[in-house]
Amino acid sequence: MVRRTLAPVAVASAAALVLAACGSDPETDNSSEESPDGGSSEGSDGGSDLSGTLNGAGASSQESAVQAWIAGFQQQNPDVTINYSPDGSGAGREQFSSGAVAFAGSDAALDEEELAAAETACGAPAVDLPLFIDPIAVAYNLPGVDGLQLGPVTLANIFNGTITTWNDPAIAADNPDATLPDTAITPVHRSDDSGTTENFTEYLAAVAPAEWPHEPDGVFPESLGGEAGAQTAGVIAAVQAAEGTIGYASAAAVGDLQTAAIGVGSEFVEYSAEAAAAVVDASPRAEGRAENDIALELARDTTESGAYPIVLVSYTIVCTAYSDPAVGDLVKAYVGYVASDEGQQAAADAAGSAPISPELQAEIQAVVESIEVG
Repeated sequence: MVRRTLAPVAVASAAALVLAACGSDPETDNSSEESPDGGSSEGSDGGSDLSGTLNGAGASSQESAVQAWIAGFQQQNPDVTINYSPDGSGAGREQFSSGAVAFAGSDAALDEEELAAAETACGAPAVDLPLFIDPIAVAYNLPGVDGLQLGPVTLANIFNGTITTWNDPAIAADNPDATLPDTAITPVHRSDDSGTTENFTEYLAAVAPAEWPHEPDGVFPESLGGEAGAQTAGVIAAVQAAEGTIGYASAAAVGDLQTAAIGVGSEFVEYSAEAAAAVVDASPRAEGRAENDIALELARDTTESGAYPIVLVSYTIVCTAYSDPAVGDLVKAYVGYVASDEGQQAAADAAGSAPISPELQAEIQAVVESIEVG
């Protein structure tokens, strides 16, 4: 994976974030149509005619990818400013569903209640577009123990507090050739409402239901204790700070931290973009969604060789109609760029994510083109 170096993402001011996602009058001056492939339109001088400001908020896990997307898109469209506030998936969905931003990034698709609120704000259905595929790494801090292997039940028992030391027999059984210390285990989880947490707990509930009887949720169960960190950076910092810690985070953020291979069927699989993409391609669509919604039911309990099932699919959430043409044109152009070959490669280079398949790319581009403007 590529180690990311965080640079500031342009963040909207408090006044700018009051932008209504689908019917407001932001500081935009966009008098042209976007190109068919979702990129910028060309003026008579060969430059982009797009201009204005577009505000979004959401998942911190895709922050490095968003930085790359914004940089690439603004290079092509120098008169456009895109602001993305990485406040977390829950905050992003809330801001989008209340009409405060024009698009959101989220590691979980909108739920039924959020879909209803978003439709009210948009004046039309909202849709989830899977544009960032990233494994969730299980990072740990245990000097001298590299190549750790953890089966699904073992992992669930670590995070539910049943396994409390690193030389527990269950961990030893998963790692017969390792010398394990009696160091106390400190599980680290997210303190905020997080799509990463929802994906991680969905995995645990699918593969170890007896050991993890909790419903998948963006908020980690308070009763289980452990240490909490705010957003992705907080979890990484907590794991880095003390020996014996173990946490979960976007693989793009783990840097030099040790990471565990996870039991899948009869083997242990290390995270990779390719292993994560294999799970996504095998996953069916969620039922009961709008016609163009591409929310997925991830195959968490797969036993397919080489697949890594603790995967995060981060969505870009948009309205299917924007009453303000300036906002709608910018959304279509920007999201079209994100879904393009160039945009997906930029994310892969910056964040180590897996580019979406050509089939999924074509489907998403069709949805973007169908967004109604004005």
